[in-house]
Parts: sequence; C-alpha cells; structure tokens
Amino acid sequence: MQKAKQPCRAATLLLASVLLGGCATYHSVPLTPHSTALQRIDALHIDPHSMPLPALAAHRFDPSDGLDITETAMLAVANNPDLKLARDDAGIAHAQAFAAGLLPDPQLNLTGDFPSPSIAGLIPAFNRGLSFDFTSLITHAATHEAATASAQKTDLALLWQEWQVVAQARQLFVRIATQRRLAAVLQQALTWQTTRYQAAQAAMTAGNLTLGAVTPYLVAQQDIQRQLAELGRQQNQSRHNLNALLGLAPQVHLDLVGSTRIAPLNLKALRRATRDLAKRRPDLLALAAGYQSQEAKVRAAILAQFPSLNIGFTRARDTAGVYTTGFSVSISLPIFNRNRGNIAVERATRQRLKDEYQSRLNKAENDIDRLLAEQQLLEQQRSTTLESIRILQANTQKAATAYSAHRITLNLYIDLESALYTKQIEAINLDQTLLEQRIALQALLGGELPHQAASKTSTPIKQASE
Repeated sequence: MQKAKQPCRAATLLLASVLLGGCATYHSVPLTPHSTALQRIDALHIDPHSMPLPALAAHRFDPSDGLDITETAMLAVANNPDLKLARDDAGIAHAQAFAAGLLPDPQLNLTGDFPSPSIAGLIPAFNRGLSFDFTSLITHAATHEAATASAQKTDLALLWQEWQVVAQARQLFVRIATQRRLAAVLQQALTWQTTRYQAAQAAMTAGNLTLGAVTPYLVAQQDIQRQLAELGRQQNQSRHNLNALLGLAPQVHLDLVGSTRIAPLNLKALRRATRDLAKRRPDLLALAAGYQSQEAKVRAAILAQFPSLNIGFTRARDTAGVYTTGFSVSISLPIFNRNRGNIAVERATRQRLKDEYQSRLNKAENDIDRLLAEQQLLEQQRSTTLESIRILQANTQKAATAYSAHRITLNLYIDLESALYTKQIEAINLDQTLLEQRIALQALLGGELPHQAASKTSTPIKQASE
C-alpha cells in the first residue's frame, strides 16, 4: 500500500509544478509622485516610420535648428499625454482579444469522506471528477472574432486620434506664428500713433491745438496698447497650450521656425478624394470594425441560445472499498429564457452602430463640402485685401516723400499708415483662418492637400489601412 502511494504523490507533485510553472508572477509598479513632463527635446529621438501620415513619415526630426510645423506635429504624436493613454487602451483591447481566444480550463473536482473510527471495517472514500463546458466551443469562434474586431477598432480610433493631435499641433503653430506677425504690425502702428500724439501734445503746449483736438490721438494710442496687451495674453495662452499638447514642461521654450504656403487648392482633386472617404478615414474604418465586432456578438448570442452542455468523467471509492467509474452530463433546458434577451440587446446595438456609421459619414462629407466652399470665399476676400494693401503701400510711399518735402501734414501721412496696418491686420487674420481651415481639411481627408500649381506632383491622399 505504501509503494502504491508513492507514484500517486509523485504524479500529484508533477501536475502541480506544471500548472504553477505557467502562472504569472506579481510585480508592483509604484506611482511617480512628481511631474514627468519632458524638460528637453534635443535628446528626444523620433522614428519617422512610426508617424501616422506620409508627410510626417517623410520628414526628418531635428530640433537643433528649431521646430517647423511638421516637426511640431511629429513631436505631438510621439509625446502627447492623451495619445499615451489611447495607446494604453489599445493594449487593453489587444489583451482582451488574446483572452477571448483562449479556451476555458477543464474543471477538476475532488471530494473525500472519512468514516468514524468507531466503526470497524470502513476505509476513507473519495470522488474524483474531470469535466469541461462544451458550450464554450460553440461560441468561441464568434466571441474571438468580436474581440479581434474590437481591437482593430481601438487601433483605428487611436490612428484617428493621432490625426486630430497632428491637426491641433499644426493649428497652434499657425496661431503662434500669426500672433507674432500681428505683434509686429501693432508695434509699428503704436510707433506711428505715439509719434502723432507727441506732435499733437507739443502743438497743444505751444497753444496751436486744444485739448479736445489732442484727445483722439491719445485714445488711438491707448487702443493699440490695449490690443498689444491682449495679444500678449493670447500668446502666453497659446504657448502653454502647445507645451501641454506636446507633453512638455511649462518652462520649455520652443523655437518655432518656418512658415506655411498658401496656394489655390485643386478643388476637383479634393472632391474626388471625398468619394472614397469611407476607405480612408480612420474614424469611419473604426466604426466599420466596431460594426463587424457587433455582428460577431449577434452571431455569438444566437449560438448561445442552444442548450449549454457540460460533460465530465468520475472515479470514486466508497467506504467499503468499492471502486466505481462513471460520467456526468448537465444540460440546460431552453424553455423560458433561450437567450432571447441578449439577442434582442445585441441586435439593437448593431442597429445603433449602423446608424452611427452612416451619420458620421454624412457629416464628414458635409463638413468637407462646407470647408471647400468657405475656402473659395476666403481666397477671394484675401485676394481683394492683398490688392488693397498694394495700393495703400504705393500711396504711403508717395505720402512719405510728400511729408518729407512738407507738402502734406503729419496727420494725413499717419492716417494713410493707419489704413495700411489695418488692412495688414485683416490680411494676417485671413491667412490664419485659411490655414486653420486647410489643416482641418487635412485632418478630414488625410495626406497633403493638392494645389492647383502642383496638383500632378502633390502627395496623394492615402488610405488609413496603408
């Protein structure tokens, strides 16, 4: 009897070591009690091949000579805090897909009975059983397909979020560049208004002007000072917003360089690109993947209406020393439930996802058409404004010569300068609106926008799946 127990113990120990050998171990990951925002970007390495858009992937990241608009977008993709969370969500989705692909473990049941020592002739009894839920095999393929499609949806949603972060980085770059241009024009305007006010103040001191005549010049000067102060607050806000978007510490100073080109768009090429929007936009592809995941869930719910089946085999010994071998079968009777509630929920969810996809596609096409129409209107307005600036610049040059020759007054000369910088501010604001809308178009369409002058050689708009 003692010899017979030795192999059983050895087999038990071997089984336990095999089962425990594949188990995961716990390691604590403590929180970081201080800010981890990036303090320096010169040591940051960014792999262009990890970028979500062709224009970024073809660009070299080199912050040593300042950041242009493309490098700013690349830094946003690599270091944006929200994107890091989205990538964590993608990791969770892939882990869930992995878990859905695993089969359930069989169940081992062990029971023992120990008779009272006062009863002679009886021995300890036991019951061993091994069972498996075969119903899980019926729904396994559909469940795994649903989880895989859900992970694909998360990846595409991450790609769409990267597109949005790229657009936000570009728009903040344009906003900061625009604010710098506005500050230069306003500073020049302040110089002219200060000159006029000082001249009027001197004339009033000499008794040639009244206080009422001088006051409008003071008000004009103070108005420009107010605009400069407001612009300074906007610049501070834009700088902090950009640093936060890029995952940088607030005190990091960015040297933004370069400019963006404004050229007429190739509207025909853009409208052609709108036709295959559903094959290229990551958010639409993500919704399609989510719909496919829901299709699999509907199929799994229908398969789950079949009776659940659990089969097991048993080996037992009673207290009299009699050994028995048998089996157990448990099956549910689909009389009342039949999983009809879950089927109804999954079908209703599928219908909602279908409507959401169509609504998003319709809205995307409407947004693109609206932006294209606004681009045409803005380009016409910008062309008119630039023509006015050219005329005013020519008149101002003539006025400067006439003022030097004492043929016109200082007030007339500065009035022409004021009209010029007013139009220049209008043109700068139009440039900002045009560029921000084009960035929005890039985010809606993907890829670089084709221009009329370079429509045959411009970077083609690629699909998100590429």
